[in-house]
Amino acid sequence: MPHISGAIITYNEEDHIEACIASLLRVCDEVVVVDSLSTDRTCELARAAGARVVSQKYLGEGRQRGITEKEAAHDWILALDADERMDGDMAAAIPGLDLADPAVGYEFNRKSFLGGHWVRGPGWYPDFITRLYNRTRAGYADKFGHAGVVVPRIVRAPGHILHYTYDDVSDWVAKINQVTSLDARGMFEAGRPPSAWKPATSALASLFRQLILRGGLFRGIDGRTIAMTSAFRSYIKYLKLNELHEAQRRPGAAGGNPAAG
Repeated sequence: MPHISGAIITYNEEDHIEACIASLLRVCDEVVVVDSLSTDRTCELARAAGARVVSQKYLGEGRQRGITEKEAAHDWILALDADERMDGDMAAAIPGLDLADPAVGYEFNRKSFLGGHWVRGPGWYPDFITRLYNRTRAGYADKFGHAGVVVPRIVRAPGHILHYTYDDVSDWVAKINQVTSLDARGMFEAGRPPSAWKPATSALASLFRQLILRGGLFRGIDGRTIAMTSAFRSYIKYLKLNELHEAQRRPGAAGGNPAAG
């Protein structure tokens, strides 16, 4: 079996990083952590857990993931978020996968948790995501906002990624605030124009898609909560995009780009 490098990007993940590294070391020959200048003990704990740590100011998800690909010692890469772990089935399946073709990437189903509650709603489960790939033929898209692996061919593999997404509802709301700022900046850098209507139309479209098209209305409180938070996220990210354009138009805006840096 070819060697595999585990890859993680982090910022202030001291509560999660040790368990994530331990999970990756079940199947990986090394773990590379690219850290966005954490102010807690993330780097210290990562090194003590056996990872190699590279410090890098945050460049956006795709670009940050790209650094893990460059720093990895091996071409096959297994990428996890710091709050993710492999379950036993996934760890057992990986050594038996055919890694002869670098054009193939493997996707795994993901279970996401709110505290100790596994959330089963539209878009949250099933949730197949590509995380094992060969950097010679695949890699994360070069995007500032949310990025995924671009690979010629995807094969579905057994097992689950366990995603300890939010500690509680307050944490969920706080992270929506964080991720919408990143989404807005990514859209701004890509040249997306402002719109007075887009926040509302995007939110309504998201609500309809989650409640009706994906059946969230009939999947209990999980389905309805996911629909409402998805609509809220859509509304806020476009509102923040408008805010960035407004800041750019203000007299004396540094370099004309409030999203820079």
